[in-house]
Amino acid sequence: MKPKNFNRRKFLGAAALGTAGLALRPTSIFAGPSIIKSLNKPNSLISGVQIGVITYSFRSMPDQSAEATLQYVLDSGISAIELMGDPAEAFAGKPENPVDRRAFYGLMRAKREGDISNDQAKELAELQAQSKSYNKQVAKWREAMSMKDFKKLRKMYNDAGVSIYAFKPRAFGKDNSDAEINWGMQAAKALGASHVTVEHPSDDAHTLRLGKIAKKNKIYVGYHGHEQQTPTLWDIALKQSQYNALNLDLGHYVAAGNDKALEIIKAKSSNIKSMHLKDRQTPENEKGNLLWGSGDTPIAAALQLMRDNGYKFPGTIELEYKIPEGSNAVDEVKKCLAYCEKALK
Repeated sequence: MKPKNFNRRKFLGAAALGTAGLALRPTSIFAGPSIIKSLNKPNSLISGVQIGVITYSFRSMPDQSAEATLQYVLDSGISAIELMGDPAEAFAGKPENPVDRRAFYGLMRAKREGDISNDQAKELAELQAQSKSYNKQVAKWREAMSMKDFKKLRKMYNDAGVSIYAFKPRAFGKDNSDAEINWGMQAAKALGASHVTVEHPSDDAHTLRLGKIAKKNKIYVGYHGHEQQTPTLWDIALKQSQYNALNLDLGHYVAAGNDKALEIIKAKSSNIKSMHLKDRQTPENEKGNLLWGSGDTPIAAALQLMRDNGYKFPGTIELEYKIPEGSNAVDEVKKCLAYCEKALK
């Protein structure tokens, strides 16, 4: 059963009713602080370090619309985000995706980790075929759509106190046309983002291609990494274009066996546009993806390094550990934010 989307009219109507409710509710000296708190916008800039969240963290939540995603961000107390493509594009009228993205992401992760059965591999192949057909449909839609809806989305988020620093649509792969890549960068600019993010392709010709198109659009490409990350992974891309940059993933970097996680931050600080935060273990400890504070990733030390050196790139919470029974993604992102606050104050 598909969850109902929380559409724009419902979102704005609920906001209006909430405001009216504040006006009609009897005044009380005890109600004052809670009313003030509800009127405040989120602020996850802590000791000069911007803590954000990638909206992929909310993939387990029932409603994946842009409006519902905004509410998850607000409920988490976050004021800046890396926005996934699907909520934004759905807001702008993109055709509905027939692919079960949750199953797709799970199978892709299992394949990356070398823990995929034959039946799962077959299911993944079927989902990939569906996705390929759907992507062709989306490419045609992108050619015809206007950027005005992305500007509306940006205003809706900004008015609520949330800025968008990065955008991650599925538009920057080797199988995407130059027109789609250009579209993705223009969309990011309409949303107010300083950079787009994409998995490092491990293909010098493709990073050169992306860097050239990024230069035309004057927007950065932050290359994300999983366990292929090494201290030199980004070096060629950085030489190819001033618009090629890093979307470092500190947790995956540790899980890849790199033993000097803070050194990569220092060495590449001028080229990092944002950094994903998660607590993974080293290969010796089975590479687990754990509750923050339980793994081997020096999250607190990295945040303190950012604070003490005045690094301005955001630290992006990416919720990937198993959500405990009885909890949900919003509550877990809140815990991650509290961990950051404790480290930085």
